[in-house]
Amino acid sequence: MHADEVAIDVSLVGRLLAEQFPRWADLPIELVESAGTDNAIYRLGDDMAVRLPRIGWATGQVEKEHRWLPRLAPHLPLAIPVPLAKGIPAEGYPWHWSVYQWLEGENATIDRIADLRQAATDLARFVAALQRIDPTGGPPPGEHNSGRGVPLAVRDPPTRAAIASLHDTLDTDAVTVAWDAALQAPAWPGPAVWLHGDLNAGNLLAQHGRLSAVIDFGGLAVGDPACDLMVAWTLLTAATRDVFRAALPVDDATWARGRGWALSVALIILPYYQNTNPVLCGIARYALAEVLADHRHAV
Repeated sequence: MHADEVAIDVSLVGRLLAEQFPRWADLPIELVESAGTDNAIYRLGDDMAVRLPRIGWATGQVEKEHRWLPRLAPHLPLAIPVPLAKGIPAEGYPWHWSVYQWLEGENATIDRIADLRQAATDLARFVAALQRIDPTGGPPPGEHNSGRGVPLAVRDPPTRAAIASLHDTLDTDAVTVAWDAALQAPAWPGPAVWLHGDLNAGNLLAQHGRLSAVIDFGGLAVGDPACDLMVAWTLLTAATRDVFRAALPVDDATWARGRGWALSVALIILPYYQNTNPVLCGIARYALAEVLADHRHAV
């Protein structure tokens, strides 16, 4: 997926476990197929998962998640990953890595959700609960989370570069107009709040037709709350976006920036992952279509 990612396989995971956590060394290890880009994930037995950064920029996520996820979990209405152990570099693998509790469920694609309006409400409750948690000491946006939660204007250069690189595959004029409109929204004037940073179907789990968990907190930071509103376009429909918005204390400017976040993330994903991650690109194309339709309706 990345030209400079570290090679990881079942054999390496087995050796790391045998050396550092021998009590788990005899459990079966199975690669988890995922659209995630920063970490390789392996199921360990029935109840655990091993998560290893595959690229240098993701290495800061390990310490962050071990520090903060146990503190956030009790305050949230959906399950989130619970770290059980932290491994150290060994066996030629250069970074720290984690063992987590396994969360049951399937990626929460629209076809797996029985009631998308209920899902919109559940997502809004999760986002609102996360934002209410005291952010004191929380990490600001940076390389560890790909800058999720920075002022939207900071993303202007890479977003415009992505638009230029996609000139043969999309209506760059329409996209540019939508992006310019998002940048006109006033910046967030309030205090930074907790944000997940990457809410989309690939990071949501569903069981029995209903949202059950939020996973992959690599984008965790404290920043502009607009960032987590992008799920309104990465997963929801026009009708259910209204349900999501009505359940949140969100002003027009924050909503407009949220739409800009969905647009920017989708645009940057497409040229980078178009040949390596079809699932993530599918999410990006859906978000792009929803943002453009929403923008046309708004004007």
